Amino acid sequence: MKSSMGNWKHTVLYLTLIISLVYFIESLISHKLHINHNKIHLKRSPNLPLRFRDDGTFKILQVADMHFGMGIITRCRDVLDSEFEYCSDLNTTRFIRRMIEAERPDLIAFTGDNIFGSSTTDAAESLIQAIGLAIEYGIPWAAILGNHDQESTLNREELMTFLSLMDFSVSQVNPPVEDDSNQIKGGAMRLIDGFGNYRLRVYGAPGSVLANSTVFDLFFFDSGDREIVQGKRTYGWIKESQLRWLQDTSKQVHNQRIIGNPPALAFFHIPILEVRDLWYTPFIGQFQEGVACSIVQSGVLQTFVSMGNVKAAFMGHDHVNDFCGNLKGIWFCYGGGFGYHAYGRPNWHRRARVIEAKLGKGRDTWTGIQLIKTWKRLDDQDLSKIDEQVLWETSDSFLK
Repeated sequence: MKSSMGNWKHTVLYLTLIISLVYFIESLISHKLHINHNKIHLKRSPNLPLRFRDDGTFKILQVADMHFGMGIITRCRDVLDSEFEYCSDLNTTRFIRRMIEAERPDLIAFTGDNIFGSSTTDAAESLIQAIGLAIEYGIPWAAILGNHDQESTLNREELMTFLSLMDFSVSQVNPPVEDDSNQIKGGAMRLIDGFGNYRLRVYGAPGSVLANSTVFDLFFFDSGDREIVQGKRTYGWIKESQLRWLQDTSKQVHNQRIIGNPPALAFFHIPILEVRDLWYTPFIGQFQEGVACSIVQSGVLQTFVSMGNVKAAFMGHDHVNDFCGNLKGIWFCYGGGFGYHAYGRPNWHRRARVIEAKLGKGRDTWTGIQLIKTWKRLDDQDLSKIDEQVLWETSDSFLK
């Protein structure tokens, strides 16, 4: 009897200790298991539509190949020995801040390899850090994917969905389905290769005769990552379905009553095959490595030429190329490697490209685009401005 009573007491004591321990652990972590409704917020959207400033300008900062990892613990590549010890992703972040402060862009275009997938265990967290300063400054931004972004915890569709939902993002997963009157139909997306194909319209200056009209078009494309073609491994390329969408969109734009087909720019990560031919032509900037592209002739150049309104295209991927060259009247420009965790060259400064469009001036109003120019800035002591050039200019301002 005494033995039974003793066992019962031990059992009660044991259960009491277990319950107490469970309660203690629950009290420590319960706040993490409940949704804090005070912290839930909707996406902060930029002021839309995108439009030219009162001074008739619209400025884009291109950020190519950040290769962001996990912040301060991700070390730099290809810097001087004297710089290496304290060099990390934070150097990339500091460079973005310097560029924003110096140029005050109206739009930031992140043109792929925004993160280096194999250097992060959390793709979403790395993107938040990489894009963070655009959000901090409240600047509209657009992103596309390179060939390394998907190498971590999110696939390409998930990455573009996440990017499109971030604060101040104007990125889209893919273009919406539109009817014949150019109206979006119920939020459905067009069936198209890749993720991150979309058009951004830029309207005229406030108070001008074109304030409610598209005067500038920006087209973004997913150039893919890697593919197998005839048994050979090669880089991705812009596909026929993407070019059909571009042509269809261009036809819709051409029907605008006031200015017709406005000038356009294109943004994608992997260069097209024809960029290799620029080695044999005059170019502005540095051509320091071979053009890493698909072996497939994509048809991009022919499509741009046939459309007539694409004046320049901006790429990344080859970090120590930063040149602009002209193919059949269209400029193809590298952004130059931006990120410190991306490969580069010691003593060759990381750099960024800026594109600025300027409106023409009528008798008493801003008109259509008259000039598009570009330059680069180096991440040196003076944030040196180099290689300024005119990409396109017209004597016709659409309205006089």
